[in-house]
Amino acid sequence: MFASDRCDQLEDPWWDQAIPIRFHDEAASLGSIVKAMRSAPPDGVIAVGDQPVTIAARVHEAFRLPGNPPASALATRNKLESRKMLAAGGLQAKTADGRFNAPFIFSLTLLDTVLLVGLVVFFLRAHREPVGEALFGRRRLGREFLLGVALVPASFVVVILSLLVVQLVAPSWRNVPQNPFADLARNATDTVIFAFVVMIAGGVREEIQRGFILRRFDQYLGGGTVGLALFSLLFGLGHIEQGYDVALATAILGAFWGWIFLRRRSVAAPMVGHAGFNLLQVAKFVLWGA
Repeated sequence: MFASDRCDQLEDPWWDQAIPIRFHDEAASLGSIVKAMRSAPPDGVIAVGDQPVTIAARVHEAFRLPGNPPASALATRNKLESRKMLAAGGLQAKTADGRFNAPFIFSLTLLDTVLLVGLVVFFLRAHREPVGEALFGRRRLGREFLLGVALVPASFVVVILSLLVVQLVAPSWRNVPQNPFADLARNATDTVIFAFVVMIAGGVREEIQRGFILRRFDQYLGGGTVGLALFSLLFGLGHIEQGYDVALATAILGAFWGWIFLRRRSVAAPMVGHAGFNLLQVAKFVLWGA
């Protein structure tokens, strides 16, 4: 059974036999779902997106199914509340001295990678799109790998030039003197894990995400160029904790990798280039500091 946010005055407007609900009215939505499924209770409930997670939790509760309580589901939609609940459970993003907690960051990042890649595969299959062709096109992987290796030094050139321009034009944008993620390479074990995580989370997760989003923009949302501009901006903002200058340089670098994808219709080369760039960043932290 499928429930979707839509007008409840029209009878099955999209011909998918979905239960019409309104995400902003959780009580009414819960009532509609319970009424429609009273004769055939569900074995489980899956929410797609962050807005309906509390409705899903309330449906779980109504049918006495195992799952997260509504209060916990609600906290996942608020970063501050999420951090408070994680801290109360002993899972803190930062240690008492204000540095990043390596085990927490590593675990959360890898979990996020699995979930995000899984969602991309789910959505592609739901549209009956071949996953391999959608993400890697029809180009030879060997050539894409070699191109990706060449993208590693090219990526450093992009970042260095971007930071030099920022330093000349807006030196105040260098507002974070030391990269906070350098603290994650405190010892040999953490450094090895850190290197693995940045290669998988950066090289694999972020490039699959970028390729999928640019593909969707190209298909339905105004074109790949629009998607490239918007997603690059968001990509840069996601690195704002490392400083305004780094955020801008990262946005430009993301646009560079995205442009490669749009030209070649394959995430393979950006994936290798991104993973190699991140790996050398970790090496830089170890050899020369933050």
